[in-house]
Amino acid sequence: MQGSKRQNTTDWLISQNKYQSKKTNQKAKTISITAGKGGVGKTSVSVKFARMLADKGYKVLLLDCDYNLSNTVVKLGLPVTNQFYELISAQKEFEDCVYKEGNLHLLSGCNGNIDLFNKSLEIDRIIIDILVNHEKDYDYIILDCPAGITKETLTLNAYSDYRFVVVTPDKSSVTDSYSLIKILNKEFGVNDNHLLVNKISSDAQYQRMVKTLSETVESFLKCRLHILGKIEKVEVPVDQFDSLLLDQANSSLHKNFTKLISKFTEEIEGTSGRDESPMYAKFSSRAQNENRFTI
Repeated sequence: MQGSKRQNTTDWLISQNKYQSKKTNQKAKTISITAGKGGVGKTSVSVKFARMLADKGYKVLLLDCDYNLSNTVVKLGLPVTNQFYELISAQKEFEDCVYKEGNLHLLSGCNGNIDLFNKSLEIDRIIIDILVNHEKDYDYIILDCPAGITKETLTLNAYSDYRFVVVTPDKSSVTDSYSLIKILNKEFGVNDNHLLVNKISSDAQYQRMVKTLSETVESFLKCRLHILGKIEKVEVPVDQFDSLLLDQANSSLHKNFTKLISKFTEEIEGTSGRDESPMYAKFSSRAQNENRFTI
């Protein structure tokens, strides 16, 4: 990545505390798939969303932001490469580092690259630099962000147009997700996030989680959670899950994702001016005297 103009653009974006009005004239809608805690299915959600959006005719870039522990290629059954390092070290151009499968393009990270490990990188600057220069080429860009609340992850989440916070019924997942939403709000001025509840065992469990997080976020942060929906827990051997994930047949998992994709694309493509989603309205009552999570 070279050029003073490009670097000045990235510096300006990074320096902003309010990100809502940061971008102009780009085509792509940028979605970060994020979580406060690892192991909640974030990469699976990223891969499935990207593939299904591409199947619907949108041009999609999936970008693995876990730059030296890339799992997107593993999910897609592709060979591990060092092309991300070759891109940022100016050995190759962007087009030469992207895997293309129809409308779906993938810029994967590396896996244990020693040269990359030894570099002192500001990965948020690098990825935003990539986005600034390629947003016009896509309809959607999906960022598979590392879990947690590092500065780099928070910056990428704040830069995105939409954030899908993936949470599971595990109490630490709920608590960590709240921490992520809180810091995004207090430090970056982010007031809107989408909630996706994964590994759900029952509708009652899902309703409790949505109510708990929605009321807590509204009461203490004055933020909005758009309820994207749920993905039911699938009982399948671990070594068969990725095959099921990418299956286009009428499995329950695929049906779950079809509903989520349809709801989201209808929301932003057709009714983007709407004030709030029905699920948000349903669970937006104030939580009085709440000072902790209950599941």
